[in-house]
Amino acid sequence: MPIATVNPANGETLKTYQAMGEEEVERRLQLAEATFRTYRTTTFDERARMLHRAADLLDEDRDEVARMLTTEMGKPLRQARAEAAKCAKAMRWYAGNAAALLADEEPDASDVKDSGASRALVRYRPLGPVLAVMPWNFPLWQVVRFAAPALMAGNVGLLKHASNVPQTALYLEDLFHRAGFPEGTFQTLLIGSAAVDDVLRDERVRAVTLTGSEPAGRAVASTAGEMIKKTVLELGGSDPFVVMPSADVERAAQVAVTARVQNNGQSCIAAKRFIVHTDVYDAFAERFAAGMKALTVGDPMEDGTDVGPLASEQGRADLEELVDDAVRSGATVLCGGERPDGPGWFYPPTVLADITREMRIHREEAFGPVATLYRAADLDEAVLIANDSPFGLSSNVWTRDEDEVDRFVRDLEAGGVFVNGMTASHPALPFGGVKRSGYGRELSGHGIREFCNITTVWHGA
Repeated sequence: MPIATVNPANGETLKTYQAMGEEEVERRLQLAEATFRTYRTTTFDERARMLHRAADLLDEDRDEVARMLTTEMGKPLRQARAEAAKCAKAMRWYAGNAAALLADEEPDASDVKDSGASRALVRYRPLGPVLAVMPWNFPLWQVVRFAAPALMAGNVGLLKHASNVPQTALYLEDLFHRAGFPEGTFQTLLIGSAAVDDVLRDERVRAVTLTGSEPAGRAVASTAGEMIKKTVLELGGSDPFVVMPSADVERAAQVAVTARVQNNGQSCIAAKRFIVHTDVYDAFAERFAAGMKALTVGDPMEDGTDVGPLASEQGRADLEELVDDAVRSGATVLCGGERPDGPGWFYPPTVLADITREMRIHREEAFGPVATLYRAADLDEAVLIANDSPFGLSSNVWTRDEDEVDRFVRDLEAGGVFVNGMTASHPALPFGGVKRSGYGRELSGHGIREFCNITTVWHGA
């Protein structure tokens, strides 16, 4: 895949980039290692001052950055602005909280007395250069939610971004440089996917984080395992959205539309499988399909647009294959389902009912504005359907019954359970999944500690 900005709204190639050669990659690896030796000794106050500056610069650049995001991957402009604002918020959160999150921890003296210690503590120390392999769907946010905690912990970052968002990748390196971070603290590697393995095998790279597809996760985890390097993986998701009889069905249907089509439906944590109790199924299905059908699909630069194009021609083709397979196998199309004429990689908001386990869309992630509807006889069947997926990233539950809430929180196989609301990521809350959605956590205190050397310090009597 070429490293290029291709406008998904019309298919026009706007800018291409030459991949970095071995010599340039080597120079950047050397710089990362050298920078880490001194950057690791900076104080939390020094790092926070630079990260606050990065947040201020991002706020100043917000409109320009939003247009860049929309141009490169097609999300509606207002959502791109929101993404930039969210990134600045996360930077400030980590700047303000990292010192407390990574403060020394001391057990009670009586607990370690029998070890012969007069004092013992746990200290969090940085690991070194961390490679981040990042996707295109939230090209700013996915990187910042790694970079902000990693830099505050004293690590340095190497970014291998998706090949269709090179301008965003280069902007991020420039942003941290303008904010005052030492040269080499955060660097972009303009390389193709085939070059990742060699970088990961380099002894100077101490750990890797990847957000992306399951095949990419398998490849990176395999190499990291061979090299015995720490990994955090956030892979695909096919999140359930469960609606029970006690729910506010009208509100649930409204939120369901947003939950499915956010980011043009290209979000790992977008709700994708809508599992509705039979008592409220018809009412929900009618409102949900009507809401999806009413969305405005069009130019993502226009403020009135709800859904823009998919990010790539291949992505649209993959989505079409899933829908066509489902329809051939008996699924009912409540709205959408047909590619529109004209330029760009657009696909209409689509709702499919009568889904069976034999359909590919039941097992595979639909990365676009396509929803699947399931009917559940009771809570047990709802949980069974929800868990009948290789993924386990997040989940949504709509009910006013606290006993049902307890059951869902206990039984759903997911990294998050959002009750009467849609899944969202927040700097203060851990983010990640189970099963084939990956392992490890980003954000919160859990995220900042993922790439730390958790060190026991023991003092003799």
